[in-house]
Amino acid sequence: MRKYEVMYIIRPDVEQENVQALVEKFNGIISNGGEVTKSDVIGKRRLAYEINKLRDGYFVLVHFNATTEVVNELDRIMKIQDEVIRSLIVRDVA
Repeated sequence: MRKYEVMYIIRPDVEQENVQALVEKFNGIISNGGEVTKSDVIGKRRLAYEINKLRDGYFVLVHFNATTEVVNELDRIMKIQDEVIRSLIVRDVA
């Protein structure tokens, strides 16, 4: 297993309970073959530029250890999730 981190942005019109549900859903996907070492909901922030006519979003940062199969599945699900504006998974070298 390798160390990864993922940052994703959730639409600003999603309610707070649904934001927590999405975070738990993604952490559950990671836990199914990996382990979450740190999960941090940064909160609602202004975007650097407009994405799909949206100016704000809920930022979430997660550090985890997983196999490549788990990372590929997480990336696939984040791409088809309507509430996620952007996501980026990178390998943590530190």
